[in-house]
Amino acid sequence: MRIPILLASAAALALAACDSGPFSGQSETGEAGSPVTDSQAKQLREALKGSIRQGLTPDLFFKGDLDEASGSDLHAAVLAYASALALGKVDPTKISEVYTIPRPKVDVKAGFEKALSENRLAEWLDTLPPQTEEYRKLSQAFVHYAELASKTPDTNLPPGKAMKQGISDPRVPALVEALKAGGYLQQPKDEDRQASPATESKADLYTAEVAAAVKRMQQDFGLKADGIVGNETLRAVNTSARDRARQLAVALERLRWLERDPPATRIDVNAAATQLAYWRAGRLVEERRVVVGQPGWETPQLASPIFQLVANPTWTVPDSIVEEEISKKSGAWLAENNFVRKNGRWVQQPGRKNSLGLVKFDMKNGESIYLHDTPAKALFALPQRHESHGCVRVQGAVDFARLLAEHDGVLDKFDEALASGEEEFVDLETEIPVRLLYHTAFVGSDGRIGFVEDVYGWDNDVAAALGYERRQPKPVKRRAADVGP
Repeated sequence: MRIPILLASAAALALAACDSGPFSGQSETGEAGSPVTDSQAKQLREALKGSIRQGLTPDLFFKGDLDEASGSDLHAAVLAYASALALGKVDPTKISEVYTIPRPKVDVKAGFEKALSENRLAEWLDTLPPQTEEYRKLSQAFVHYAELASKTPDTNLPPGKAMKQGISDPRVPALVEALKAGGYLQQPKDEDRQASPATESKADLYTAEVAAAVKRMQQDFGLKADGIVGNETLRAVNTSARDRARQLAVALERLRWLERDPPATRIDVNAAATQLAYWRAGRLVEERRVVVGQPGWETPQLASPIFQLVANPTWTVPDSIVEEEISKKSGAWLAENNFVRKNGRWVQQPGRKNSLGLVKFDMKNGESIYLHDTPAKALFALPQRHESHGCVRVQGAVDFARLLAEHDGVLDKFDEALASGEEEFVDLETEIPVRLLYHTAFVGSDGRIGFVEDVYGWDNDVAAALGYERRQPKPVKRRAADVGP
């Protein structure tokens, strides 16, 4: 298994970023014959050694001993590193079936030459990655987990009966150590390290303190925060610091793909975490749960504006759903759920049984992807909500539509359309940009770092490009919670 600098040396690399190593004392040659002075060579080496803070490592840009590298090699390596900071190491359009989210536009080469000539390379490099609190926190977390990976063994708690408060289990001490390593339990003070016989006899006890720490961990991992270590929580506990560093490195790379100044008013959907965030004038207005595509019917990574609200929508069933599901339904079921044939297509009539619910948020894209309501409200209670055929179902969709309509000045029109009971279209005065993202590590609105499972397996190609192992994808098992899109 290959990991960048094996992560075991990540902490040392980060701390050594200010140590430039030996120099030849002579000018070297950079790209196209341009001279690289000793001072510039030192800057270039230090820049590469500091790449660990970005979830990257020098060997992604230069193979060999940095201290022995020529000026031209250093020049090319740092130019590639600067491009990775500004645009990402990976081109998402080359590894994704669909990727239309706006990306940064930076003339990296011109900026690099200017910064190098003005002797301010480090300052310029610092301006290239996202200048957000989320990026900063994920960067710090990556360095933390990289250091942790070099100091702690992987946790490997065996399966067994669920652990909960009040029971004794021989796995509890290992669970406690894993929670301490993850920062969910405090490390004991020096004076408390010498355990008494009474303490040792209680080492297997699953205490209220341990349960509270497990709940905090479950919240970060997108699991039901009940303090019980069942199968899903056990898998999270057994996720090593090495695995978390990999996940955080991928998350940092995905953030580098995004334009640095996104629209101040927008809707961001994180399909990995099944959460929607509504931003207005640069302020987070609210968050809502969503249901997104299950593996095999993945919600694509795209940017597309909402241009109209559809009250009491009809649903023209896509051919794929007709073939795989509708064709297997009885005539009685189709009649009961208001499906009719129109122009050779199955169409579901408006009403509370309609698979789009009472409102559809129409979007402009070639993938037939949109946001909508749903009659299947129970799905929003699930901790992981990858259950649809690719479109995005919004919790409390009617209330959310009314909020958007109010902000757009068309609330009266929408309420009137909704009350009609018929399909009616309400144009928005101002389109609302929507980004459908996929981030398995992120910073929540509470400021805490959250981790969720890589349900689609989309982290694999990114991780491999960053020097991490490629994981075996889980087999895709499509399941129809309902026929809705």
